[in-house]
Amino acid sequence: MKALVLKDQYKIHNFNGLGRLSELVIVSENIRIKEIKPVLAKYISDSQVLLKRSVVPDEMAIHDIRVLMKKSRAVLRLIGPLINSGLNDKDFQSLKRVGMIMSDWRDTSVHRKILKELKKDYPFIFSHLQGNVKISNLMTKPDHITEPGMEMKKGIDEIDDLLRKTQYRIRFQQIQKIDPVKLIERLELSHDVGRKIYLECINNPKPEKIHELRKRSKDFLYQLYFFRPIKPASVKSLEKKVERMTIFLGKYNDHFQLLKTIGYVYPDEANTPALDELVIKIREKQNRYLSRVWPSAYKCFCPGLRLVDILGFKNIKPDNPIF
Repeated sequence: MKALVLKDQYKIHNFNGLGRLSELVIVSENIRIKEIKPVLAKYISDSQVLLKRSVVPDEMAIHDIRVLMKKSRAVLRLIGPLINSGLNDKDFQSLKRVGMIMSDWRDTSVHRKILKELKKDYPFIFSHLQGNVKISNLMTKPDHITEPGMEMKKGIDEIDDLLRKTQYRIRFQQIQKIDPVKLIERLELSHDVGRKIYLECINNPKPEKIHELRKRSKDFLYQLYFFRPIKPASVKSLEKKVERMTIFLGKYNDHFQLLKTIGYVYPDEANTPALDELVIKIREKQNRYLSRVWPSAYKCFCPGLRLVDILGFKNIKPDNPIF
């Protein structure tokens, strides 16, 4: 098949069929992708709004900001080598720092939710864990606060500063001039990374490696969004498979992090039978989550199957061996 030749000029469609302003779409010959820069800028501005929605960010705001940071970093991974690398690295590290600050605020509430669900399912076990200080503390909901403490206030101020500076730098990035074909090549590389980690997990499913699969799959999921205009049905179908997989990978990791927080190790003479039994139930839940990951992961990252074939991008054949 003849290689696709791109024109220097890109058409920009600003209005949908109703005459209203819609998301910009780059069109180059037969390649159409969502405009990246306004979407990335909106991720940051939405995070700023959520951060300032209340004096103390609630659980939903913390969750949504962390998701927006993951989406933003996925975008920067996609376009990284194709733009100013110095600014891109600075933005990536800034957004990563935002996620790190908020991770502690989020983890405690997740641990508490998991333990309460387990207590509901296995009340007999928890009746014998009343003397376990770590579990008791994790299950105790903190008092409602109307003002952030000193550490949280410091974290909120740092996040606000990081987001503001990142938003400013994005204004000067020449993202709109990126060749769409090069972006497809970057997406293919992202898919290859996910497939490699998937194979590593299948052959040696260590929790740390499974967590890495979740992170790279999330990157791939958030990057796919921009390629919907090429073949909407195919891209959305793959997005659903990847999203389903990452949901269960997330549940697996949440339970793994709970075990780390509890500080459980085996063998240990300090472990009580009730604690051992609780861990068995947690492990059983993790195994069920993984059993629901692998079928979707196989469909997404099957060895030997190229991304362009999965998505049906058969009319796109740039002069690059990756295709």
